Amino acid sequence: MVDELRHSYAQVDGVRIHWAERGTPSSQTPLVLLHGLTDSYLTWRPVVEPLARDRLVLMPDLPGCGLSERPDASYSLEWQAQMIAHWLVLLDLRSVDVIGHSYGGGVAQMLLLACPERIRRIVLVAAGGLGRGVGFWLKLATFPKAVEHWGQPFMAFGTRHSQGHAREDAAKHDVAVLSAMNAERGTARAFSRMVRDVIDWRGQTRLFLQRAHEVTSFPPMAVFWGERDALIPMSHGRDFVDVMEGAVFRSFPNAGHYLHHECPEEFVNAALAFLNDSAATPARLRADAVAPLEPKKAFRSVLRSLRGRRRIQKERRDGVVSTRARLRQLLQSRM
Repeated sequence: MVDELRHSYAQVDGVRIHWAERGTPSSQTPLVLLHGLTDSYLTWRPVVEPLARDRLVLMPDLPGCGLSERPDASYSLEWQAQMIAHWLVLLDLRSVDVIGHSYGGGVAQMLLLACPERIRRIVLVAAGGLGRGVGFWLKLATFPKAVEHWGQPFMAFGTRHSQGHAREDAAKHDVAVLSAMNAERGTARAFSRMVRDVIDWRGQTRLFLQRAHEVTSFPPMAVFWGERDALIPMSHGRDFVDVMEGAVFRSFPNAGHYLHHECPEEFVNAALAFLNDSAATPARLRADAVAPLEPKKAFRSVLRSLRGRRRIQKERRDGVVSTRARLRQLLQSRM
């Protein structure tokens, strides 16, 4: 199978980053595609050719993924966004459009804090960080460091299982290549730390609204979601556009979580229509948007509420008891 992509490597903050390119620089803004967990640049192969017909398209492998290095790092969402931001500086990409899928959508959101001046438009594809709900198997991956210490031998198998949506021979070949990448030492550690940073047993913990008020200005934003997504509920995307005035929402009836694989032509048409729309306006955070409590704080709030109720009930009981005792003493004194 001939790979028509151009491959490059660079040291970013001491970490070797790989990316693939297609297309050539033009008057159109360069497009950066960010993949999800345990994925790589390969996930964009079904859509990269039509996306790159009139612009440069760059597909970096996030640190810990694909052909990029797997350092002993935090792998927090902020760290990943800083790495991509510094990579953009290194390549002197002063204005880019960004499409982020799943976890990559969370990284795209963090770029609005890391380098907002470089982001012209954003498309969030079944993105993380927009709500609590998430697939059960990802919650299992948060079990205290189990995946980090013992998961590496199973990463290739897990990749084949999670990427089972592949149907065409080319896609199956890419899954085999990705499985080999994820068999590399350090992948399980990176995956475990990425997951534990954004998810716990209750669901997603790193939500857009927790830091949205720190963003000084938003670019035009679009949200794409497959109606059959079993990993992250589509309602997250609808809730997002409810609090982001001007954000565009597009659902894909015949797709699940990997809509750029399952309906690539429809995906490309929708993406290009948004990226090339001269009438697109910046999104705006609604003034009444309220950040949800972090899970630990919410749990503590519930505990405080329960303790308060119990204290009131106890005081009431104690009050009844003391009143009865005083009445008993009064009656005895009069006898």
